[in-house]
Amino acid sequence: MDIISLPIEYDKKKIDGNYRLVIAAVKRAKDLSQGVLPKIKSKAKKITTLALEEVALGAVNIITGEAAAKANEEKKKLVHKRMMDEAQQKETMPEDLTELEKDLKVYLSEKTESEQKRSIEDIFGDGQ
Repeated sequence: MDIISLPIEYDKKKIDGNYRLVIAAVKRAKDLSQGVLPKIKSKAKKITTLALEEVALGAVNIITGEAAAKANEEKKKLVHKRMMDEAQQKETMPEDLTELEKDLKVYLSEKTESEQKRSIEDIFGDGQ
């Protein structure tokens, strides 16, 4: 807990204020909570403390301005692409279907085939 003593010391040339420090630590903590490996060795047991240590020590890259906006857009595109790839993979992998889903798929395909073979007269009769 030696890093979490007020005031926190950080490189003022790289981080232009406390607000940017907090925002960078929050984003890094989110990444760490999603499984990203830490960049430094630490005694910290909490993700937020580890994230703050990494940011304060300059272990993570902090970008601002237009570069940050571009990076955010690229991240959104990558997330969207990953989601689309996962959805397509689920469609092409029928072995992931449960037994109920398989039975429903067979039933629905048989139903549509039998409906296509019937004519209007078969369905409504000729009125006699």
